[in-house]
Amino acid sequence: MPTRRHRIFRGLWWSVNSLLLVALLALVSSGGWEYSVRRYLDGFSDAIVPDSEPAERQVEAILDWMRKGPPRLVAANPSALPGRDPETTLNYRQLLSVCGTATNAFLNLARSNGLSARRLLLLTPDNKAKHVVAEVLIDGRWVVADPAYRILLRDAKGRLLTHEELRNPAVLAEATSVVPNYPTEYTYEKLAHVRLARLPMQGFHLRWILDRTIPGWEESVDWTLLLERESFFALCASALAFVVFLLLRILLGWYADHGLKIARFRLRSQFIRAGTTFFRAPEIK
Repeated sequence: MPTRRHRIFRGLWWSVNSLLLVALLALVSSGGWEYSVRRYLDGFSDAIVPDSEPAERQVEAILDWMRKGPPRLVAANPSALPGRDPETTLNYRQLLSVCGTATNAFLNLARSNGLSARRLLLLTPDNKAKHVVAEVLIDGRWVVADPAYRILLRDAKGRLLTHEELRNPAVLAEATSVVPNYPTEYTYEKLAHVRLARLPMQGFHLRWILDRTIPGWEESVDWTLLLERESFFALCASALAFVVFLLLRILLGWYADHGLKIARFRLRSQFIRAGTTFFRAPEIK
């Protein structure tokens, strides 16, 4: 008769195996989703962005398309649209008018065309997002583009500006003077690439911990696709779940062999035996 410990183990074993199978199916499904999104974006960007042009001209081409492109769809309820799906943000007029989803559309097109681009959140003193812009790596500098207003921010001499330079109110006023009624509250004193304040309980002070233990963590890791594309987030989450459950399965298998000393069904061994039997020539007696 199996002991209670064996029964608990078998329940855990089959639970982990079931979850591993679910994670594998999710990984395959999200991989197909991400592949289809990439194919869609490649075709979209090829039609509007000249690959052979310098990075600055490519950014201008994306902003020109956002400003003067063909008529877009109008949703009866835009709040119901997925704001992290590029196939949606690129095609609905209302989403291209909101800073967060306009930046999502810009970033997906820029990344699809091989540009290094990332989002930048302008924060209020209490860490709430007041505006979202993009940074693009041009000539070794992360310069700021505002997709909601379809502009690359420049000074009076036409030089592209970084967020450090835009902290100067005079420089910011000069750069945004070309946009009528540009909100004066969109300033660059407090910034973030990842908004941890949206997590429960103010992110458990996670930003404070990361800033002190891993300085520069926001810029050392490329968070853009993970945060701005649902299909890529689903792919990464399912891949992580698959690895975790696979490691748990290996750990439980080791415990069964060395701790409990119980026999278990070995799928790999069964496949090897089945293959050997299938390909072996029959013996004639």
